[in-house]
Amino acid sequence: MSMKMARQRQKALRDANRQARRPDRDDVARVALFWLIRRAVDKGQEAELETFQGVIVSMLTEQGFDERECDAVFDDLVAKYRSGGLPFRRKLHLLFPDRNQRET
Repeated sequence: MSMKMARQRQKALRDANRQARRPDRDDVARVALFWLIRRAVDKGQEAELETFQGVIVSMLTEQGFDERECDAVFDDLVAKYRSGGLPFRRKLHLLFPDRNQRET
């Protein structure tokens, strides 16, 4: 399959998923991580959260990421999620699908 055909196929798949309002792996992972961190914070499970961070950082460093940078990113996420509220941008194309269809 040529690169052009592969790109067209991938675009068609993304468009179909968007039309179906189907979340992708990253959407699910983002929400799951938020839920896990907020739950640990709300329940005062700081030790468990540190254990979780250690496992995640270890897995990322095995992939070649810098350990200190991984810890910093995780710490930043915990601080952000600790503050409350949903830290995600609204998906306007999902909330107002009719408007998007008129604009295209």
